[in-house]
Amino acid sequence: MADEEKRQTGFTVKIVTPEGLIYDQDQVTIATINTQGGQIGVMANHEPILAALAIHELVVKKDGQSKSLAVNGGVAEFSKNVLTVIADSAEVADEIDVNRAENAKKRAEDRLQKAQEVANQHEMEKARIALMRAVNRIHVASIRNGQ
Repeated sequence: MADEEKRQTGFTVKIVTPEGLIYDQDQVTIATINTQGGQIGVMANHEPILAALAIHELVVKKDGQSKSLAVNGGVAEFSKNVLTVIADSAEVADEIDVNRAENAKKRAEDRLQKAQEVANQHEMEKARIALMRAVNRIHVASIRNGQ
């Protein structure tokens, strides 16, 4: 069989958090991940990769439909037509509680303000990360509501 005939047209995406497997989809056309080094589009038969993820949206396309997920850090590994994301936390857009995310954003903004007032770099960094996570969740949820 020629190499062209062996090539698959779809691949599998699995997203795992400390809570367990939160997303598992076969026959994905493309996944767009945001790494510490920039955005990467992954398709079937992509070269193997290992990348640290940014706190950002991950988009999975299958059958002409897009699914957005809020991914909050972690790593992505692609090999043998499986994209495995091991994330600190992740949520599918449809499952995001926007009120909870808005409350988390407000708490993070307050923590950041207090840390800046006393020039506590460690607390400022923790608050900044919490704020980025909340904003990411709100952004991904808004994409769901805009579709």
